[in-house]
Amino acid sequence: MSGFLDAVRERVVVFDGATGTNLHKRDLTVDDYGGAQYEGCPEILNDTRPDVIADLHDSFFAVGVDVVETNTFGGFSTVLTEYGLADRAHELAVKAARIAKEVASGYGPDRWVAGDMGPGTKMATLNWITFAELRDAYEVLASGLLEGGVDLIFIDTCQDLLQAKAAVIGARRAMRAAGREVPLQLQVTIETTGFMLLGSEIGAALTALGALRPDVFGLNCATGPREMGEHLRHLSQHSPFPISCLPNAGLPSIVDGQTVYDLTPEQLTEFHSRFITDLGVSVVGGCCGTTPEHLRHVVEGCRDLTPAARTPVLEPGAASIFTPVPFAQETSFLAVGERTNANGSKAFRDAMLAEDWDTCEAMARQQVKEGSHLVDLCVDYVGRNGTRDMDELARRFAERITAPVMLDSTEPEVIEAGLQRYGGKAVINSVNLEDGDAPGTRFDRVLTLAREYGAAVVCTCIDQQGQARTPEWKLAAARQIHDLAVGRYGLESSDLIFDPLALTLGTGMEESRGDAIATIEGIRKIKAELPGVFTILGLSNVSFGLKPAARHVVNSVFLHECVEA
Repeated sequence: MSGFLDAVRERVVVFDGATGTNLHKRDLTVDDYGGAQYEGCPEILNDTRPDVIADLHDSFFAVGVDVVETNTFGGFSTVLTEYGLADRAHELAVKAARIAKEVASGYGPDRWVAGDMGPGTKMATLNWITFAELRDAYEVLASGLLEGGVDLIFIDTCQDLLQAKAAVIGARRAMRAAGREVPLQLQVTIETTGFMLLGSEIGAALTALGALRPDVFGLNCATGPREMGEHLRHLSQHSPFPISCLPNAGLPSIVDGQTVYDLTPEQLTEFHSRFITDLGVSVVGGCCGTTPEHLRHVVEGCRDLTPAARTPVLEPGAASIFTPVPFAQETSFLAVGERTNANGSKAFRDAMLAEDWDTCEAMARQQVKEGSHLVDLCVDYVGRNGTRDMDELARRFAERITAPVMLDSTEPEVIEAGLQRYGGKAVINSVNLEDGDAPGTRFDRVLTLAREYGAAVVCTCIDQQGQARTPEWKLAAARQIHDLAVGRYGLESSDLIFDPLALTLGTGMEESRGDAIATIEGIRKIKAELPGVFTILGLSNVSFGLKPAARHVVNSVFLHECVEA
């Protein structure tokens, strides 16, 4: 696994160029594809004309590239079904990988094969396909690529954040099944509009997909290098991962009925040189329209350059599919709107029970309009099918609500239903250690989901002894959760949001008089002892049971003191 990644960390690594463009130049016939029913399906050529595919790989290795991509861009069942080849996805992937590996073996040890997995033709966010169907199709493709011996998995041209998540999770499931882990390179496509196809800005893509921790992250396709500059600058400033850039040979135009790309090899090389020396890009190559001649110039002009040193500034947070939201708000506190919670809002619950989904959406949208940074979505209600309700509302919120969503349920399967609909980076509410941390407990199941889908988690200060009341107890419970979450489940400290719990001062009992102070001190201790974590409160609980005028005063003072802490 280390060879490719070591090279990426030490020098410039050069990928190959276009597959489709260069296959088209070979004037293949219907017979080459094995019949008219397969014409236009590049993946069938791995079976019918392996010599053509081998020659394509050889043409790029011959000019000095380090990595070639397998001929499997559309090689999974959801695409191959259009040609009646869905059941041959694994077989064709194995053949593609073996063809590329055989060619690579003739060029020495430092030549690698990337198992290519494209975006397909169905977007999960738009409900054209379910997440599970897409994930499972990618798993079959990845398993074939791994069996064929690829050196890394290459997920490229991602247009939908949820599709990208399905590909990553499918690939990782295939790795676990095969007992073989390889690097994972993930690339999104930014259109000339400045956004991904569904409206995602580069910051949303980095927040949502960075939580899945690819080994390399970058851009390819849709545009030439000129249009990629500012998006690469954002990655240079914020991405903790090595950056890749595989642009088209400029923007295409139609000349005499043919698609023409007009970026010259010299121009592509010039752009890549600047990206490397100015922005620290370390993986370069080409996409649509780029030929072996383009890549020969890139190899000659870029291989010996030194990528600029980067000191990326990470911004922990959540993201909708449109935009990221940092947890640390510079001029305010992070506000979570809770009116879309079936347990806390009668209006929302009534709309949900009536399946008046438009009203549910409108309530979420109104909270964002009023300043909520996140929207809490809880559908738990006795007698309802929570998985079905979450599936419906999480899909709608993902498509139409600009703020990130906090998925709130006592049932892990309901949370997973939400995660399978949400291409952004969600927050899960919540976990604690009340039932321990053994396999199969809610704690175990929720943190496993958080790691797999790339979500942050609200963690309440409750352990097996109960709800923590003193500052020291709150810290001890938080520390235990933190150490398990980071050490066992591989989450980042910055993805943990601790709720020290605000208890009401309105009980009239002597032992409750110090609860608010204990919460304030608990916040202070957690922030001091667990660097990088965040804290959150259901703030108004502190005044529950008091008269409205008193509630305003107590809430205001308590908020000030908690923010200070």
